[in-house]
Amino acid sequence: MIESQKSNFERSVLVGIINDSQNEEKLDEFLEELEFLSVTAGGEVVKKFKQKINIPNPKTFIGKGKIEEIQKYVKNNDVSIVIFDDELTPTQQSNIEKLLKCKILDRTALILDIFAQRAKTSYAKTQVELAQYEYLLPRLKGLWTHLERQKGGIGMRGPGETEIETDRRIVRDKISLLKKKLSTIDKQMKVQRGNRGSLVRVALVGYTNVGKSTIMNLLSKSKVFAENKLFATLDTTVRKVVINTLPFLLTDTVGFIRKLPTQLIESFKSTLEEVKDADILLHIVDISHPSFEDHITSVNKILSEINCHNKYNLMIFNKIDNYKQVDFNDSYSKNNSHYSLMQWRNTWMNKTNGKALFMSAKNKINFDNLKREIYEIVKNVDMSHYPKNDYLYPEYFSK
Repeated sequence: MIESQKSNFERSVLVGIINDSQNEEKLDEFLEELEFLSVTAGGEVVKKFKQKINIPNPKTFIGKGKIEEIQKYVKNNDVSIVIFDDELTPTQQSNIEKLLKCKILDRTALILDIFAQRAKTSYAKTQVELAQYEYLLPRLKGLWTHLERQKGGIGMRGPGETEIETDRRIVRDKISLLKKKLSTIDKQMKVQRGNRGSLVRVALVGYTNVGKSTIMNLLSKSKVFAENKLFATLDTTVRKVVINTLPFLLTDTVGFIRKLPTQLIESFKSTLEEVKDADILLHIVDISHPSFEDHITSVNKILSEINCHNKYNLMIFNKIDNYKQVDFNDSYSKNNSHYSLMQWRNTWMNKTNGKALFMSAKNKINFDNLKREIYEIVKNVDMSHYPKNDYLYPEYFSK
């Protein structure tokens, strides 16, 4: 397995571009998220660079002047790693490394490194390893730049070229082996899911670091790892939960993120099978985050890609205790940041036809209302599956 590289607070700079698809305000949000990712991986962000460029430079992603500016900063400030917010091509990564003479990562590589640190079970480690090798394969040439003979030509043929081709073959064989291993585990997990009986299945979904594991711990009274870091949960956790006499299965899943690499979605498809098998989705949202509506869009996009967008979906707006309404100044145009919690509640109650709930898992605000909502939803699904199980539904909650 490709081991995770544990960073000991490596000094890093971030690089992002402004173009037609993302203005400066949107880029600032992405860079803030990238900084959180860097901190989660063990880095220390000392500078952020931005450039307005509609079409990325095919050789260096950003322009020559900006590269020189970053080069000077890296040299004078003991920076060991430069992280780009967008995915770099193997050629771009290799060229930038030669110019900046330090480690170059893009968002995909950073997420993979965090995943490698967070993976605990053999299954999760296999998924991460597969994604890492698929990311590595087209970049092998850049990793073998010390083999000058790989260019070929007079006096340059021979072992170097053979070695790089041998490495590619080894990596391809490893990818094939990992896919077979995952396929075998998938079949085993499918049998396990089938053996869980006739209980209603509920899955917690949402953006990363929105409080899914905290809600899981509250409902199941268990101790799933929860931390204020991105991707604190990587391994899928399933718990049997009973509200009054009504049992159901609750699943905590890996969080989603914007610009989620394709190979990660592919590698973690089996993890998302838990979502596909669920009868009910609890979509957790961090309403205190300025971009929570973008997070909702990102999650819904991935749910749509795995054909889960038509499942019963309860929106749970978490962290209401952290929500800060921006004061309105007449000199500025009013926008969503000036909404009060009551305005957001009315907005999303209308958008979801009442399928929304506002709470704080940390301080257990509206937790009883959450239990009541889940109880009613699970009861309705269970009654539709097993209409004769009336004894499971005593009037537990007072009207």
